[in-house]
Amino acid sequence: MHLVYPAVLSALLFSVGLYGVLARRNAILVLMSLELMLNAVNLNLVAFDVWLRDTLHAGQALTLFVIVVAAAEIGIGLAIVLLVYRNRGTSDVDRLTDLADSDEPSVVAAPEEKAEAAA
Repeated sequence: MHLVYPAVLSALLFSVGLYGVLARRNAILVLMSLELMLNAVNLNLVAFDVWLRDTLHAGQALTLFVIVVAAAEIGIGLAIVLLVYRNRGTSDVDRLTDLADSDEPSVVAAPEEKAEAAA
């Protein structure tokens, strides 16, 4: 088996996943793109395991570990996205900046509160 075919396919899958993570704004699509990147890594692990003829099958064992971690990640990530959508009404990752660290406060006082503070 040639190693070039799965390596090129894995690179293409990883590139598509990376584009999805960087360009998408919907949190669910970002999680799907992250899963695509993990599957590209799994393809590489299995391909190199077959190519090296490893007797311990370490690549396949590591692939199973990555699949388990990916399943846990998607379960917890999807639960967080659903809770954020339920509380905020959007899953747009650009609009979710309440937990970001910043020097200036994110809460702006209403005009009537400013008038009371000045008096």
